[in-house]
Amino acid sequence: MEVKDNVVIITGASSGIGLATAKLFAKNKSKVVLVARSKEKLDKLAVTLPNSLAIVCDMTNPHQIKKMIKKVLSNFGKIDVLINNAGQGYNSLLEEIELPKLRHIFDLDFVGPILAMQEVIPQMRKQGQGAIVNLSSGTTRMYLPGMSPYSSIKTALNVASHTSRLELAEDNIRVSLVYPYMTATDFEKNTLKSPRLSQSASENKDFGDLPPVDSPEKVAKMILKAVKTGKPEVFANPYLEKGELQV
Repeated sequence: MEVKDNVVIITGASSGIGLATAKLFAKNKSKVVLVARSKEKLDKLAVTLPNSLAIVCDMTNPHQIKKMIKKVLSNFGKIDVLINNAGQGYNSLLEEIELPKLRHIFDLDFVGPILAMQEVIPQMRKQGQGAIVNLSSGTTRMYLPGMSPYSSIKTALNVASHTSRLELAEDNIRVSLVYPYMTATDFEKNTLKSPRLSQSASENKDFGDLPPVDSPEKVAKMILKAVKTGKPEVFANPYLEKGELQV
């Protein structure tokens, strides 16, 4: 699918991968819908991106998600692309997982994207085509101590994405997954962490001779590639294509 003049919803657009993606799609002449919780950040960004629309939305709030989709349709009359990028990490040893935190991450990283898909699918079907890109995680290709809550939730999103791709194929709606590698954003800074999680089981673990950290701009290009090609999976780094790894 070409993206020029297409309406593209990007959740988590105020920073990191979402911000880089919004800029890239705007550069490619898309009508970008900027979705995040920070009104101030979105308003500043919208001024710099032509034909963009800023909508404040908490992706853990079903009412706000539905309201956001209705506003997009009211403004543009169509939705061509949905990019489910908003998310947060949660690192914890399994025995220390706190259920309220787990449910919050589940709502943000899984339920939010699913509901957004449910809201846009009827419109895309009516239009005769559409593209949905869900941001997965390289951690779903590995077994990393201390990361079972986040990687398990993202794995659930993987399964839902692949299954819905089959379900929507006849409607010409392509569902794709993008797997970011370690990326230079504030994601790790904003990740929830178990108080007793040892440093050796989290960010300071020695992962060996791995490729350098990616820029958010590189991941944004992978997202654009997913939309244009409709491929089921796009990997930001070939390292992740090797399959499930135990580190």
